[in-house]
Amino acid sequence: MLTTRRPTPTTVLYTYSTSSTPKTLTSHLLAALHTTLRLVAALALILALLGEYAHLKSSPLPALQPHLPNPSHLPPLLRLAAYAATFYFALRKGYTSESLLVVRGLGVQTATAGGSWLWGGSTRFIAASAVRDVFIHEAFKGFEVRFYLCIVVEGEEGVVVVFPSTLPRREVLEEVWRGARACLYEPKT
Repeated sequence: MLTTRRPTPTTVLYTYSTSSTPKTLTSHLLAALHTTLRLVAALALILALLGEYAHLKSSPLPALQPHLPNPSHLPPLLRLAAYAATFYFALRKGYTSESLLVVRGLGVQTATAGGSWLWGGSTRFIAASAVRDVFIHEAFKGFEVRFYLCIVVEGEEGVVVVFPSTLPRREVLEEVWRGARACLYEPKT
């Protein structure tokens, strides 16, 4: 899903995300169930780690100790795997979000959001004087043709791919390409 924000005539932000907005009652309920399961998993992980801590120490949490789970009956490797899987499930986003910010006279910035709520993604700024061209190219991925938006940067051998993880459809890339070129390069008057 592509969202476009144009705060000024010389600035535009394109964000492409694989997340979908719930439209039906069933999809709203499934999204709420997914969020609830993630919160329960995070709470269970915190309680299990507190239980580990309480059972390792002599009795640091005497009031809570009878109510905390005792995971010590599981082998340590299995416990570690369960904790890691729960941690991953509770903190992952489940979608990818990438953006292109174009500011006339200043440059372009590409950003990819991380796959987790804890660690961020990557951001790269390219000055307008270093941008040579913006174009849509095609490549083969298996037996299909994929289109991608590129920025040619002066002094670099390769190109900068704008939406590298999501690789949106050609129609979306064309909309971003037209808007980015119109914003980056001033129209001749």
